[in-house]
Amino acid sequence: MEDRARALFSFGIIADVQFADIDDGMNYLRTSRRFYRNSVALLRDAVRHWEETRVSCVIQLGDAIDGYNKSRDASERALDTVMAEFEKSSVDVHHVWGNHEFYNFSRETLMASPLNSAGKAGAGSDLIADDIYAYEFSPAPGFRFVLLDAYDVSVIGRDASSEKHQQAMKLLLKHNSNADLNQPPDSGLEQRFVKFNGGFSVEQLQWLEEVLTLADQKQERVTVFSHLPVHPDATDSICLAWNYEELLLVLRAHKSVMIFISGHDHDGGFCTDPSGVHHITLEGVIETPPDTSAFGTVYVYEDQMLLKGSGRTADRVLRYP
Repeated sequence: MEDRARALFSFGIIADVQFADIDDGMNYLRTSRRFYRNSVALLRDAVRHWEETRVSCVIQLGDAIDGYNKSRDASERALDTVMAEFEKSSVDVHHVWGNHEFYNFSRETLMASPLNSAGKAGAGSDLIADDIYAYEFSPAPGFRFVLLDAYDVSVIGRDASSEKHQQAMKLLLKHNSNADLNQPPDSGLEQRFVKFNGGFSVEQLQWLEEVLTLADQKQERVTVFSHLPVHPDATDSICLAWNYEELLLVLRAHKSVMIFISGHDHDGGFCTDPSGVHHITLEGVIETPPDTSAFGTVYVYEDQMLLKGSGRTADRVLRYP
């Protein structure tokens, strides 16, 4: 790995902490163990590391607390526990929203919660006023970060009376004939049409197009963050955003886009698109044993980024397209 002292700046990334004050359990498919109570200890270690390495900011990629908190009337308590760890960071923490945020809170409640970090971006985003949680900011001159709302069109992320909820339900029923809509269809990429996923609205895609066009003109280097992955080669099909193809078309149309970072698939994943954009799916803290870790520190240079992984997260050299 290159001399980190020469980096222009660095930032921390972590995904799927899913804290709950309950005993360990298994995932939905009963293939992996989940360490609910210990996940906050791994988060604490990550924040301590980022403080020692003096990162410029931290991106939390969604699912900060687990859906099990809701049935135990523990959502607020669990969020307070997780936020107490993030508040030990001396730099801004930017929060992406995942499916477990919506298991615990309504969109309206999230907008008024500490998980709404859009205000830290300064100008924020025109979309926030339209209840779309997407925004962009510049972490350093010549660079831009964009946070997307992958549950903008979804069943769990929208009120049942809303047009976007109805649009989402129609799409789900078209592609998924199971009685339980969290049970995936049988074949390939169709497996993404489950209730715990979602998609990006036309408004959000148009906004992203505008942000990236301006970044192209300014010759900025852009990193995009989302809870849901959008590249089939960087995740299991069951974890893909519903309209991932539309999002990929936007990314591929702009020379400013360098990296796309997501969570959701706890096993993680990686690929480099033919366009040169690197797609990183970060391993989930919730399925990380207590004796290891899962987070990353990204060092940014003029010609590349270096991901220094911890524990289950691998080191990667990410050369710009």
